[in-house]
Amino acid sequence: MSITKERKSTIFAEFGGAATNTGSIEAQVALLTERILDISKHLQVNKKDFSTQRGLMKMVGQRKRLLTYMQKHNLTGYRALIEKLGLRK
Repeated sequence: MSITKERKSTIFAEFGGAATNTGSIEAQVALLTERILDISKHLQVNKKDFSTQRGLMKMVGQRKRLLTYMQKHNLTGYRALIEKLGLRK
């Protein structure tokens, strides 16, 4: 259910520019998206896992706040990121 170290480093390398660039907004959004997809699969099987559902909602809110910040400060990067992640249709 959790994301492995190797998967995290590839996400950070792909979206953050380097595997050590864990603080970039793009990398954080990509990691949150990966975790949200993983937890969504878990909740489809375990419908009554309400504590995990609450954690999922917190992650979705955090991703939304990061994307709003990015949209205000770097519109071209924001558009490229949501296109790459396939978030908004």
